[in-house]
Amino acid sequence: MTKNKIYFASDFHLGSPNQKESLKREIKICQWLSSIEKAAKEIYLVGDIFDFWFEYKRAIPKGFERLKGKLVQLTDSGVKIHFFPGNHDLWTFGYLEKELGLIIHREPLITTINNKVFYITHGDGLGKEGRKYKFLKSIFASKTCQWMFSKIHPNTGIKLAQIWSRKSRKKGGQINKEQLKKGLVTHSEKILAKQNINYFIFGHIHDPIEIELTPSAKYINLGDWINHFSYLEFHKNNLLFKYF
Repeated sequence: MTKNKIYFASDFHLGSPNQKESLKREIKICQWLSSIEKAAKEIYLVGDIFDFWFEYKRAIPKGFERLKGKLVQLTDSGVKIHFFPGNHDLWTFGYLEKELGLIIHREPLITTINNKVFYITHGDGLGKEGRKYKFLKSIFASKTCQWMFSKIHPNTGIKLAQIWSRKSRKKGGQINKEQLKKGLVTHSEKILAKQNINYFIFGHIHDPIEIELTPSAKYINLGDWINHFSYLEFHKNNLLFKYF
């Protein structure tokens, strides 16, 4: 079989809400990756693959071995896998590239695939999430803050981060998704006014969404693998939502 299909998925949130539920989801994700590996040329993982991720100098969070093994198998076979840090897994400093062979994109990516132009990013901080969130994200992205966190013993640091993540998720349930969607649509329209883009691909909101911005441009949110198990498949010039 010719490897000529491109896949997009986001928001696995592995590690949440507990080890048992996360493991069931991880097994399902690996089954999906196995189902597409013969056809996959490239895979785009568009943020929040892990519910928490931090790379210490000599340690990483425990778990996710099935997924990591599957990703290595795919990259070793020649599949290009792109990883976009989300708001839950932005602290990656080289392990995913060196050990798993992933291609990391810390900024929105504009790329042409089969003569179609894609704009791809997780989407956090681009919509209407308020100054407080954007201020917190700037702290999390600070090299000084990352260095300070790295000095906390992993047992303590990871536990604190997991507590923070759970609290963040509870607050996230109160966020107006419609408002976030409008913010990302507005962001897309501003870019579209300056540059030709056919597909704007986002994660973050957790709902599968497809909106026609113009006859040749669409806004798409990938959904998640908590409730929807949704992904995109791009083959030739057809971009389709699918569910596993």
